[in-house]
Amino acid sequence: MLDNVFLQIGIILGVAAAAGALAQALRQPLIVAFIAVGILLGPSGLSIVVHSSEIELFARLGIALLLFVVGLKLDLHIIRTVGPVALASGLGQVLFTSLVGYAIGLLLGMDHITAIYVAVALTFSSTIIIVKLLSDKREVDSLHGRIALGFLIVQDIVVVLVMIGLTAFGDAESGLHIGREALLILLKGALMLATVAALMRYVLPSLLHRLAYSSELLMLFAIAWAVLGAAAGDTLGFSKEVGAFLAGISIASTRYREQVAARLVSLRDFLLLFFFIELGATLNLGALSGQVGEALVFSFFVLVGNPLIVMAIMGYMGYRRRTGFLAGLTVAQISEFSLILAALGLSLGHLSQETVGLITLVGLITISVSTYMILYSHELYQRLSPYLSVFERRLVHREDDSFVGEEPVDVLVVGLGRFGATMAADLRQRGCRLLALDFDPANVQRHARDGYSVHYGDAEDPELLASLPLARIQWVVSTLRDPVVNRMLLHSLRQLGYQGKIALFTANTHDQQRFVQEGADLVLSPYSDASREAVDRLLRNISKRGPEHSEGETA
Repeated sequence: MLDNVFLQIGIILGVAAAAGALAQALRQPLIVAFIAVGILLGPSGLSIVVHSSEIELFARLGIALLLFVVGLKLDLHIIRTVGPVALASGLGQVLFTSLVGYAIGLLLGMDHITAIYVAVALTFSSTIIIVKLLSDKREVDSLHGRIALGFLIVQDIVVVLVMIGLTAFGDAESGLHIGREALLILLKGALMLATVAALMRYVLPSLLHRLAYSSELLMLFAIAWAVLGAAAGDTLGFSKEVGAFLAGISIASTRYREQVAARLVSLRDFLLLFFFIELGATLNLGALSGQVGEALVFSFFVLVGNPLIVMAIMGYMGYRRRTGFLAGLTVAQISEFSLILAALGLSLGHLSQETVGLITLVGLITISVSTYMILYSHELYQRLSPYLSVFERRLVHREDDSFVGEEPVDVLVVGLGRFGATMAADLRQRGCRLLALDFDPANVQRHARDGYSVHYGDAEDPELLASLPLARIQWVVSTLRDPVVNRMLLHSLRQLGYQGKIALFTANTHDQQRFVQEGADLVLSPYSDASREAVDRLLRNISKRGPEHSEGETA
């Protein structure tokens, strides 16, 4: 143990950098490497890292910024569109995992109270780890990413209510009543949401406009807002994650959200390093050796059972098996809340130290394995897809694959964001026969009202692409900016035997060359193409004017 905190943090950063470089060379997840660093430097290893207020503070700040940045990227209409499936998946998974986990606990010889605690601990998934992995893969804004984030929020709300109930149940002399406490937390939640809504409407837009004159001041306010939101959530009895998430949502509808999110990413990743190291350092491997057998049983259930129930629920609601599979993998681990719940049970006298160690070991196993599952989710799906048809209804009404008609299609526009919608409108105005595809239900509904032939679905899904009338489509134009998604789309179309032309968008020169090499017929860059068009029009206007002034053309 080192008494010099500055030296301790220096050693942590140095070892983490070396471990991260090694993990990158071996193509291993950085999260697993950082947890391993925590174990190595913690009480189970070299005892260099111990529980300290400084490391805990850095970890909590990282968590707050992580959820704040996620909130920044979400609009309120997104939350409304994924609300039903998030609520059904979140509550269904919690109920299923609790019942089956309780039965497994009893079969392993646990008493009823212990089995209940273990079962409940298995239900909660780590919002922090999942969001970090989805962010690294740029899948937070994907369909399955939005759904996963939705039911993670549902889980966070459930865990708050569970902890309130357990505390009230364990302290009968305090006079607490579960119903009263639950009602109080609901009232606090309504007050918090109303306050956030009022700030979004009357305060934050004008305040951010004033602060934006100084980028440093804008960043300082954003960090302060994230931390204050987390503190407010914690004070009101919610989690810090919920408070920071709401703080991010409160400024997500402003014009400054992209600038704030982009500049906070590096600071977020740096601070999150301490969370993963602290997680590893809190694991006492010496006390876990006698729990390996039971931990493997529970870990297998979490890694397999939790994704299956999410897939079953989403399949019943009309989502494709691919969307259900990718969303289901995000619940294949237990959360840091599970460890907090175990510590609460120990303090109330409900659990023994051995049971706490069991839950801790299950957390270590599931977090490590599920990290690989999420990182390689697409490869896993390709291998398992033939066996997953049972989780998909014959008519997939949520992700529509009914492309009716026999008329030829000039252009399939993939993605109806700001650029895609403008492009589709221009093509339609010039008489092109269009088909459009987007995974945002609000976009689909809005453009369908305007008379577009637009369908809901994820362009990364090869099965959805196979259902397209490819033989009748002359051009497929992807207005998506993610090079990974565009590359998957390009390869999937070629594998399906598509004979038409493919146009992809990117602002990166390296990606432009790579897309051409891999078979794209046309690669467009919104910025450079617009710049060249502007220069051409300017030069034409200059040549018209000559030595005398004349009116130029309208841009």
